[in-house]
Amino acid sequence: MPRISPILTRVVALCAVVAVGVAAYRAYGWPGIALAVGAVVMWALMHMSRMLAVLRRTARRPVGSVASAVMLHARLQRGMALLQVLALTRALGERVAAQDASSDGEQYRWTDGSQATVCCTFVRGKLTHWELLRP
Repeated sequence: MPRISPILTRVVALCAVVAVGVAAYRAYGWPGIALAVGAVVMWALMHMSRMLAVLRRTARRPVGSVASAVMLHARLQRGMALLQVLALTRALGERVAAQDASSDGEQYRWTDGSQATVCCTFVRGKLTHWELLRP
């Protein structure tokens, strides 16, 4: 599947919001614009609420811990956002120092009680690579 540029995604989303605004204005006038703006604000508040709930949950657990590294490894998928991985692990990942200065990704590690470890690499906030390491 070809990768879509983040800039193109933002431009398309902005054009969609403008198109909805124009359609709302043509259908209902200024009350339609108010309704469209209210819908966008509601979506943003719902997104922020979900993000804060995930971060609140992760703050209660030790950094880099996970219930089962094997189960985490099985549920990971390429392209997942960092917030989605945090929701799966329910803990912040332990930051791993990059061995290569030219690497453009960030690496985080989660370890379970049996010392099995999942190392995840994120590029621009998206999961690109992960591996399971067992003792």
